[in-house]
Amino acid sequence: MLQRCLSYRPPVASKTLLQRLLHARRIQTSGHIEDDALHRIPPQLNYKHLVDNAATIEHNMRLRNYDSDIVHKVKQLYALRDTLLKKRQSLTAQRDETNQLIRSARNKDERQQFIDRGREYKEQLRVLEDELAATDSDMSAYALLIPNDTHPDTPLGPEENARVVKVVGTQRLEEDLVDHLTLAENLDLVDLGQAAKVSGSKFYYLKNNGAWLELALIQYAMDKATRHGYNAVITPDVVRTSIAYGCGFQPRKTEASQIYDVTTASTINTSAPKLCLTGTAEIPLAGMFAQKMLKEEELPQRVVGFGRAFRAEAGHGSAEERGLYRVHQFSKVELFAVTTPAQSDAVLEELRELQEDIFTELGLCFRVLDMPTEELGASAYRKYDIEAWMPGRRNWGEISSTSNCTDYQTRRLDIRYLSSQFKEHVGPKDVRVPWHIKEKWVDFCHTLNGTAIAVPRVMIALLETFQRPDGTVEVPEPLRKWIPGQPKVLS
Repeated sequence: MLQRCLSYRPPVASKTLLQRLLHARRIQTSGHIEDDALHRIPPQLNYKHLVDNAATIEHNMRLRNYDSDIVHKVKQLYALRDTLLKKRQSLTAQRDETNQLIRSARNKDERQQFIDRGREYKEQLRVLEDELAATDSDMSAYALLIPNDTHPDTPLGPEENARVVKVVGTQRLEEDLVDHLTLAENLDLVDLGQAAKVSGSKFYYLKNNGAWLELALIQYAMDKATRHGYNAVITPDVVRTSIAYGCGFQPRKTEASQIYDVTTASTINTSAPKLCLTGTAEIPLAGMFAQKMLKEEELPQRVVGFGRAFRAEAGHGSAEERGLYRVHQFSKVELFAVTTPAQSDAVLEELRELQEDIFTELGLCFRVLDMPTEELGASAYRKYDIEAWMPGRRNWGEISSTSNCTDYQTRRLDIRYLSSQFKEHVGPKDVRVPWHIKEKWVDFCHTLNGTAIAVPRVMIALLETFQRPDGTVEVPEPLRKWIPGQPKVLS
């Protein structure tokens, strides 16, 4: 397992931040430009670790189907930076020596000669500082494209190599079962045609009991998670793009962004931060903890958030994706946890067990998959997917996932905790001590996330699983109390 590639340093001085702003180079990623350094929480990168472990990191990136050349670009830029730093040190020494000579000059002409030489050194140092700032910016941009480490038990390869952990329930295999769209349209639960006129393809109206079924799923999931110790949150649906990227949603070099950018007339050609619609409530939930230092005794912290998810992905338009299966906007209940490194593996299993409990209570047939390396997003150290059997599609379909992101997000969003031993050896959390003393007791948290309910996918599984020969659909018992009249059947 690789060591993490980032290390914390105290916030940079305003002058250094201004230099970053003036000299920051933006890396183009298929039409989307990285947010300005002014509005990004500055991650502190341990470039020496990347250089010293380039071969191991390259291997990990290849297993995850990433462009492994990135780490070598970091290595090249690191070597250039080292050369520039040595040159700066030499020029600074010569400049300081010249300043001493100015003060000890024997006459006016000799003094002017030393002053002219000092000006030359000053100009050379100014140019050198520009080169260093540009090199630092490029090195940071490339290093941030390196994905998380990978759990040693993760299967290798593409999606078909996923390991089946368990299967729960029994598949319905009758030949006369219809798909969710046929059921929903016949029961007047959904209207895709009118939504296409209003918003475009892959949008939808939920109507009548369709609307109530969504609200029931949300209420059920929020209530279930709260009873398991998760604190409820309603998240913002607009976030700074830099926060989304810090969570691992930055597109790869060869990929188009799947993020909806938010632009208004008042922000065009200004220094205002770039904004986007959230692809998942995971992003604002992670942002809740950004730039915080927690106490070890307060961890783990668990929250459950409701928000809308916006995805620009269009899919491939196959019959399997018709209806609600792949849409641009949907409601989602997300589980999120912040832990110590020692707690995260156990909390990942806890998240998965809660998800399994939810789908078991809803009466779905599902399977749990340990996802292989090529299916891991940038932030995931390990990821489980849950797929439900969708009888109308006669196939499995993903309805949930859960990931341990270790410290990938927390190092980019500066989420840390103070060891419980600090109080014993130094004093209370807020005691004023030099940072070089306090930092010995500070470490980065781990973050984990999991989908409790992604409404459209779960609706598909419910409608197709509980359909009856007469075209009506049975309502699972846990959802009935959240629907007016508490119906047993949608008809």
